[in-house]
Amino acid sequence: MYVISKVLIFATIKGLKVNTQNMAQKAKKALTIKTLTKSNVWDLQENDIFRLWEAAEKDADLKDNARHYTDVIRSAFEVEEVKVDKPEVIKKYEARGCQVGQIKLDENTKLLLAIKKKPIMRITDLTYENITHISAVKLIEVLDRNFGGGWDSIPQNIKDIIESGFDISTTTLPKDRLKKKGSMYEKKVNDGFEALEIAKGTWVEAIFAKAKPVVEKPEPEEELEEIKPIYDPENEDEDMPEFEDPYNEEDEDDDDVFDEDRLTEESYRTTFDEDPEDLDLSVVDAADDDDY
Repeated sequence: MYVISKVLIFATIKGLKVNTQNMAQKAKKALTIKTLTKSNVWDLQENDIFRLWEAAEKDADLKDNARHYTDVIRSAFEVEEVKVDKPEVIKKYEARGCQVGQIKLDENTKLLLAIKKKPIMRITDLTYENITHISAVKLIEVLDRNFGGGWDSIPQNIKDIIESGFDISTTTLPKDRLKKKGSMYEKKVNDGFEALEIAKGTWVEAIFAKAKPVVEKPEPEEELEEIKPIYDPENEDEDMPEFEDPYNEEDEDDDDVFDEDRLTEESYRTTFDEDPEDLDLSVVDAADDDDY
């Protein structure tokens, strides 16, 4: 019994370890210039941009699509071409927090760029693309830096952006009651929410924020199973498949089945057994308004 339990525990731990490794490998799936979007580009830093571009320099279509790639990068980074390649000029860019590097469009076209990640300092810097790439702590800092009027003072369009990535709730209580044992404040903090307190005289408004769990979209199947033809006319050795014909089934119990043996002279009778006088159409029987 002890041996079996030990084996089960070992197998469970091993399974969890493998699952964790698979999740980690999936999370570290390398991005490329071609797979960058205006959302996932916020996960990168300046050196990542130069690294991805360098990896794509061998692509023949890099120059043709360079405008699209730079537009995606500019959604999260400040990008400026350095016209004068001198140490003193580069130092000025670096003093502004930029990273300077060279990118190659083709064998004859090279650019010296200064790149800097766009800061998220104000609530107006928040977008649907970057809201899921900041932490609740960062959000609280942004909210604290930008307003003092409370949650209701935020424009509705900014609220929609924030609530697309975070669970938000608020409460306003007298200062001495806000953090009492068993209060909403205590429950929210214990549940992993970050809190921002905004004083309103003797009252305090608390804003609670917690990042919503990221729901991963299922990846499409890499390859669909090849559909093989039922019959290959080019293969002479292959017999043509037989199909059941529902209209060619014999039913011995069907009375409507044609039988030549039952064909008699009576089958060809086309006359009526009526008195010829009854079949004559007289002028008296026909109405004046009949339409023939």
